[in-house]
Amino acid sequence: QVQLVESGGGLVQAGGSLRLSCAASRRAFSMGWFRQAPGKEREFVAAIGGWTSYTDSVKGRFTISRDNAKNTVYLQMNNLEPEDTAVYFCAARVSAGVTTAKDEYNYWGQGTQVTVSS
Repeated sequence: QVQLVESGGGLVQAGGSLRLSCAASRRAFSMGWFRQAPGKEREFVAAIGGWTSYTDSVKGRFTISRDNAKNTVYLQMNNLEPEDTAVYFCAARVSAGVTTAKDEYNYWGQGTQVTVSS
């Protein structure tokens, strides 16, 4: 089992920045961030394993990184837009490889709200 605890969400104005953190109870091969806006499907944002992957809408604005010593993954979000408003979820995968498919992640955190005002 891997427990995931997210933090760092909040309310920010458009153009602002937030950094999300996800602390895992033990090391996972790859980790990702997903988000879900009201009335929409949960969608892939970014993932990190042997390499990183981003959805097109956040490329150049978001950066995923990890601190293996702390079993923690981060999502630095810059130049935020109102369209980024959602609950952000951390996910962990015990298999190797980076994937954008939410069904391939084994563990999920409870989510943290990010609200971007215009």
